[in-house]
Formats: sequence, C-alpha cells, structure tokens
Amino acid sequence: MIVVGFNGFTRSAELFGRLFRRSGLDRHRVLGHDAAVAVVVDGELVAAVEEERLSRVKKTSDLPVNALRWALGEAGVGLADVDCFAFPWSFTPEVWAAERAGIARSAVPEPERADRLARLEELRTTLLTPEAIRADFAARTGFTIPADRLRLVPHHLAHLSCGYHTAGWRDAAFLVSDGRAERYSSIMGEIRDGEVTILPDATVDITNSLALLYSKVTRYLGFVPNNDEYKVMGLSGFHPPLGADNPLLREVITLEEAGGYRLRVGNPLLDTQAYYSYFDEIFGRTGDRTDWDFRCRVARAVQDAVEVVTRHQVSVLERRTSARNLIIEGGLALNCVNNTKLLEGSRFEDASVSFGASDPGVTIGAAVYASRELGRPVRPSPGPYLGPSYTDDDVRAALAAVGDRVEWRELAEDELLTEVAKLLVDPVVIGWFQGAVEYGPRALGNRSILANPAFPDIQDVINIRVKRREPFRPFAPVLPAASAQVVLEMGKKRSSPYMTFVFPVRSEYQKLVPGAVHVDGTARAQTVDEADNPLLAGLLRAFEQVTGVPCLINTSFNVAGQPIVGSPADGLSCFLDTEIDYLVLHHFLISKVASGES
Repeated sequence: MIVVGFNGFTRSAELFGRLFRRSGLDRHRVLGHDAAVAVVVDGELVAAVEEERLSRVKKTSDLPVNALRWALGEAGVGLADVDCFAFPWSFTPEVWAAERAGIARSAVPEPERADRLARLEELRTTLLTPEAIRADFAARTGFTIPADRLRLVPHHLAHLSCGYHTAGWRDAAFLVSDGRAERYSSIMGEIRDGEVTILPDATVDITNSLALLYSKVTRYLGFVPNNDEYKVMGLSGFHPPLGADNPLLREVITLEEAGGYRLRVGNPLLDTQAYYSYFDEIFGRTGDRTDWDFRCRVARAVQDAVEVVTRHQVSVLERRTSARNLIIEGGLALNCVNNTKLLEGSRFEDASVSFGASDPGVTIGAAVYASRELGRPVRPSPGPYLGPSYTDDDVRAALAAVGDRVEWRELAEDELLTEVAKLLVDPVVIGWFQGAVEYGPRALGNRSILANPAFPDIQDVINIRVKRREPFRPFAPVLPAASAQVVLEMGKKRSSPYMTFVFPVRSEYQKLVPGAVHVDGTARAQTVDEADNPLLAGLLRAFEQVTGVPCLINTSFNVAGQPIVGSPADGLSCFLDTEIDYLVLHHFLISKVASGES
C-alpha cells in the first residue's frame, strides 16, 4: 500500500494576501505553510522533504510539486500507483457552519459581516473543499486524484500522529497546541493502543489560541509572526520572571478547571491596530517598542504566560489520564524552554517532541494516520534524515561550477575527521554537509554550521559574519549522548536528539563552553548517538581528543531568511556568500581562494 501525505496550496499566499492582508510581516500567516511531501510504502516511511529545501522559498505554502517529484522518485512509484493521498486539513461542512455562525454572531455592522462571509466563501470554494484540493493538484501535476483516494485528516490529529509515530507508538498522554487548526487551537487527551481519546471540555478554540497570542506578541515586538517566535523565547532569557507583575496573566488569561483557558482580549487580537494599542496599555509603553529592556520584559511576560498556561493543562492531564509518558506537538511545541519545564514539573516519566513538531510534521502525520486507518500501521521512523542525498559526483559537478573560486582536497573519512577537528581548535566556522537532508526546522548534523564553543565571542562571529541575524541569538551545543549527563543537568531526559528540550549547563562546563550557553545558563542541546549519525559522532570524538571540549556548536547551514541548504550547489553558494571559513561536502574539505589568487 502506498500513501502520500502532502501539504500546501498553489493560491494560499495570494488569497490570504488579498482577502486578509497577509503580506509583509504577516506573510507566513497563511494555511499550508511549511509545505511538504511524505511517502509511506507498505508501512514504512521511505521519503519526506519540505518544499522549501528544493524551491528555496522559506516556509512556502505552495503546492509542493518539487517535493512530490523527488519523493515519488525516491520511493520508485508514480502518481497512478498511490492508494491514498492524505491531506492534513479537514474543513468539513460542520466546520464551515460553525465559522458562518460565528461571523453572524459577531458584534460588527452588517456590511462588515457580509464582507467577512463573502471572503470566507471565496476561501472555502477556491482553496479548501475536496474539489478545490483535487483541482489544484491536477492543475499542477496533470494527475487528478480520484475522489475516493483523497483523505482529509484533521490537522491536530496529523500533529498527534507525527508525534506518536516518532515516539515509537508508546501509549501516552498528549498536548497538541497550535496557532489554529480547523476550529481549535489546542487539544489534549490520551492515546492507548492507537485509540485516541480527546478531553472535549479541555479543548480550546481559535479565538482563545495561546500560540496566536505568542504570535501577536512576536509581531508587536517587530518580528515576523509564525516564524520568529523563537527570537522572543530567546529574548525572554534576558529578563527575570515577572511573577504577579505579569500583565498577560493578570489582565488577559483565565484558567479553567477542566484544563482549558480563555483570553479576555477576544476580538482585539484579530486586528493589528487594536491589539497594538491594547498591549501598549497593559505593558505601559511610553517609548519605542524596540527598546531593549522593553522587548525583554514583554518577551518574558509572554514566555511566562505560556509556561503557566501549559503547566495548568498538563496538571489536568496528570489527573485525568493514567499514562506515564507525554507527547507534546504543534507549533507551541517548538518552545523548547517550556517543554523541559512541563516534563520536570509533572509526574510523567518522559516527554517526546518530534523533529517535525510544528507544521512540517503534519505531512508525515497525515500519511501515517491514513496508512494506519487503512490497515497498515507505519513502523517507527529511524530518524529525521528522510530527504534527498547526493553522490560524490554531484559534489564534483557543483565544485566544477564554481570554478577557481575554491580549492579542495578529497580525504579518507578518518583523515577528514582528524583534519576538521584540528581546524576547529581555532575560532573558525565550518559548513558541514553530509548524507540526507534532515526533516523539520532544525539542522541535526547533516546540514549544519559547526564551531568551537570554547570561545566566548564565537556567537558574535557566527551571528554577524555568517548568519546575519540578531546578536542576542544563542546557539545549540551538539554532544555525544554518552556525555550529555556529564555536561547538562538533564533531569528525567536521557537524550535530546532533535533539539526540542533546553537544559541547564553544569557550572564547570559553562566556563569551558561559553559559546554554547545562553545568558540564563541553559542550552538547547542535541545529543548524538553513534548509530543515528556515525560521522557526526566520529567528529565529536575526534574534536574532544584534540581539545578536551566535549561538544561543538551546531546551527543550521543557512543565512537569516533563507531555507537550510539542500544540495551541494546550495552549500557552496552559502559558503561563498558568507564568511564561513571552511566547507565539508562529503569527503571534500573546501576552502576559498583568496582574492587575487585565482
């Protein structure tokens, strides 16, 4: 049985821009962002890639035709061979009826209500009906999906299925919290033997979305919503907790006994000018919103609010389920600071957050969900390295295309690892390109930028010279799983392979690896097991033998605003356009030819 999961719409960006003014800062506030394709063949996830890695358009919402072409080719199948096309949105007639009823009840003048209904109807008929989805697919691929082969999977269940799959099908309680799904923003409950039980009285609708509140604060602080929330999370570490002085907890949020919550701002959150003035009022703004101290205080307020609200949700889960493990998925699950606190503050023995916890994961989740529903449960994925890989001949062709701008040596594996480890003794920056493209928003050792964390100023070097991003942004350490407990205070966790948890760095190691430690003494760590990524594990081992330092800095191989590199040509382009010192493409160690030498 062959199942293809896909997410994305040809006209999503255009429609949301025209109907709802989603452009500029709001350009990612559309349906279908993080478009991707995943292919399941006879119960095995054989290929998955995000469209952005191939089209080079970050967070694209376009129908993923490039990803579809690659993934089908990787699986060795054609469109006509596919038994089921799984799509991670299910806008049923009941959903539309509820949307229309909500508009009809809204306290706005009749002309505005009519306008909202007209825009909703255009969005529905152009984008979101099964007929529209099939027509979009046919227009872009030349293949019409038979009506009985298209399966619409509820968005939150797609998130849950991705998390359940990557957690190894363990029974667990779950919390899925997203900006929005079809009607809701958060669900929670329990999954046992594949059967999902949702706690309906703890379900939170879109108008009370905690993730959307975080997104609104992100925009209020001058960042891009649905993209830059991690910047706000990073900023929060520069300010102490606000406690009772938090205006969001005091003025905005009400916790409900059943596990839900309400936001008292209501409709003002839907309009930029209304919520800007509302936030100005509750935060007492008297000057520039980009003032450093003001930004840090507001970031701390919304981070604290997320931690309080989700802790309330998990405390209810503890009482209402008997599960020992917790799955956290959805866009809010990328808040890795919160993930650790949720686990450590609960009775749960472990928590899982997948490598595709935000919307990249719904493509995998939809495919996994549909395959299971059709009687072919999917075996747990071996890891995130599911995308395209390239041959040494591909690397040679890419090198030939840049001519005499680079010089390179091809080395045996042991020689390569030793040579790179020695280079990293100095404060250099190395692009590291190996194997298959990782799936999800994190670079996990195959498309990474690496550096020595022993230098206190290495963060500034990478942020300014390479990534071209804000200097306050921290970097993650990557270290062998066997060493993690020695370096980090990991609590209940034994590993963190996907950078989805944050841990305090032990005091003696804070002095040894200052470049990998955030201002609050923590690190969003990636642990590496020899079996999962032997080449990266070998480099870490060689680096520690040379320097005595047990980890490296690992950040994504890209510059701000661009997708992580995919192909060897992408890697060389990024290398030549930045101040990265060396590039490793497979066995090839590459440096730049100094100006005037060519």
